[in-house]
Amino acid sequence: MPTKQTLMTVLLAVTCATSASAQCLTDAQVSDLIANYVAKKPAANIEGLSDADGACTRAKVNSLLAQRLGKVVGYKAGLTNPAVQKRFNTDKPVWGKLYEGMVLANGAAVDAAFGARPLFEADMLVRVKSAQINQAKTPMQVLEAIDQVIPFIELPDLLVQAPPKLNGAGVSAINVGARLGVAGAPLAVPAYRAERYAFLQALADMQVSLTDGAGTRLGGGKGSDILEHPLNAVVWLAQALAQEGLAMQPGDLISLGSFSPLLPPKAGLSVTATFEGLPGAEPVRVSFK
Repeated sequence: MPTKQTLMTVLLAVTCATSASAQCLTDAQVSDLIANYVAKKPAANIEGLSDADGACTRAKVNSLLAQRLGKVVGYKAGLTNPAVQKRFNTDKPVWGKLYEGMVLANGAAVDAAFGARPLFEADMLVRVKSAQINQAKTPMQVLEAIDQVIPFIELPDLLVQAPPKLNGAGVSAINVGARLGVAGAPLAVPAYRAERYAFLQALADMQVSLTDGAGTRLGGGKGSDILEHPLNAVVWLAQALAQEGLAMQPGDLISLGSFSPLLPPKAGLSVTATFEGLPGAEPVRVSFK
């Protein structure tokens, strides 16, 4: 029979282990997080979450976001660029949900304070054509299951008081900062296989740039900066969603991740994203007021 001293030692060890590691946020903490999201005010920091804690918290967050924002219109793959992964001390992507009203038209004027911790980045959307996308294992298989590629400037919101304290699971917990984005003119996926191979190569080789109203370059990168090919983000996403019993549906929009550093907006700034080397891709523009 364990002695009282032994029981106290075990209890203390469990207490210390529990306090030393983060846990899935409580319902009350998630309610506070969403209240801050709605108010566009920085929320309490989220630190040290495990991947399981991040997924658990994201599910709670999305349950409350759905009550306020309504229909899910797609998903976003985040931290798909190694440079951005490094910023959040992780080596793998994360995902979140996109809701109705998050995707704005090209040329939109947006409040610089559109979120609690607003940022902008060069990104890209694809539109799902077929549920076969959920079995895609290669960029070509993704291309065969989508019907549009859409230049995009994402406007994420890292939401917490000190975003540098977020790890990858913490980014997952806040629904990967999904808030807004500006979509450019869609490009149709080529009909013929030879053209598709050329299109795939162009996606990998394209040079993506962000510039301000004076033409000064703010940042950018290459298509292959996202998981060696931007459509690999969809391959990863399909597998990640399947692990949670979810799947992409025809009509869904999928955000692939960042080709550029995350940058803060300011009133009076105009930003243009260009996708040089991708035939037919027109610039995407957003202005901050």
